[in-house]
Amino acid sequence: MSLTLWQSRYESWFQANWIHDDGAHDIAHLRRVWMSAQRIMAGSAANPLVVLTACYFHYVVDLPKNHPERHLTSTYAATETQRILLQDFTDFPAELIEAVMHAVKTHSFSAGIPLQTLEAKIVQNADRLESLGAIGLARVFYTAGALNRPLFDSADPLGKNRELNDVKWTLDHFQKKLLRLPETIHTETGRPLAEHNADFLVPLYGKAVCGVAGQSDRDGRRRAAGLHAITDRILNFCDSMLIETVIR
Repeated sequence: MSLTLWQSRYESWFQANWIHDDGAHDIAHLRRVWMSAQRIMAGSAANPLVVLTACYFHYVVDLPKNHPERHLTSTYAATETQRILLQDFTDFPAELIEAVMHAVKTHSFSAGIPLQTLEAKIVQNADRLESLGAIGLARVFYTAGALNRPLFDSADPLGKNRELNDVKWTLDHFQKKLLRLPETIHTETGRPLAEHNADFLVPLYGKAVCGVAGQSDRDGRRRAAGLHAITDRILNFCDSMLIETVIR
């Protein structure tokens, strides 16, 4: 059976059975992850059916971002994927189910489960690409609004004297996760894509840092820029804003 037909069957299943209200992880998200995965795995020895299936079922269990068992979501999703494949896709190759489950289970950032297969690396990388760039930025604030989460801690917006908490403060998510993602990309094809998408976030986050912490808060800007090599550009961006302000 062709991958296109498998994809069509998966989408039909989700449209009939997937009931949730998370617009950041809808069927369109699953499609985009699969599209990215195809780019990453092109020319590799990865099993495309395993990758396709894991891309579509990696979020079949969707616990809210603020749920106490959020870190177990991917484990629950892997178990549910197995159940669905055995019950509703009886012609799915049984020998591939374990590989699909592993890719689903290990995709999660919060779970931190080691990757053991090429397919798992591809699925995880493709999902993380979705968290970066313009779409990733939109998803951050969509989720914050859905959870009624404040934008930042007004007493310590950059978390200089507290532990970062992106469950409580939206802006913390950039430091705690997004700008760290390129470091977690495990495929040669995916890494430049992640760096390219993260580049989009740097000036936007830099501007937010300057606006929240105050444009003269050099220490605060250094706190933000000490996360990842790519965020060194935040300092240059904020400094350019300072120069423009002085000139004006």
